[in-house]
Amino acid sequence: MTGTEDVQRMEAPGAESAPEQAESAAEQGQANDQVAEQAAEVTALREERDALKERLARLQAEFDNSRKREAKERQDARDYAVQSAVEPFLGVMDNFALALKAKGSAEQLRAGVDLIVKQMEEALRGLNVQAVETVGAQFDPRLHEALGSEEREDVPDHQVTEEIRRGYKLRDKLLRPALVKIATNAKQVSE
Repeated sequence: MTGTEDVQRMEAPGAESAPEQAESAAEQGQANDQVAEQAAEVTALREERDALKERLARLQAEFDNSRKREAKERQDARDYAVQSAVEPFLGVMDNFALALKAKGSAEQLRAGVDLIVKQMEEALRGLNVQAVETVGAQFDPRLHEALGSEEREDVPDHQVTEEIRRGYKLRDKLLRPALVKIATNAKQVSE
């Protein structure tokens, strides 16, 4: 072997042959492609995350608006119910004010108050509020509260003889019991 052949055979340290260089370049290209793919995937995931954040923010805003709208509608319904209940009594209040300013006799004042009571009963009737039946009715502990009794032989036992305070029902629901006095008939009890 000649010296030039030896030199040619010996490769410079760190120097690669052409096929190795091509292989290395291909690996480098694959690595670059993987990095580019991962970067694209990260970018796509960031965009998806941002879109989901925006959607969540919109949904939270819609939920808050819906909650506020529902609370306002509920308050409006309450206000309407109160308005509907109070409106019939405004005329009654006006008439009481006029009665207080009146300078008539006691009889005229009484007649005016009687008219106001009728107007009040009409307003209550408009709200489906009715008085509990008392005098002449049989005592019912679900509707009446007995404050006393009196011995009477002319009426059946436990019949209501006097109304002390009127009771009221809203349709079938008792608002307050009537305070009454009832009869005790010893003859009927012993029979």
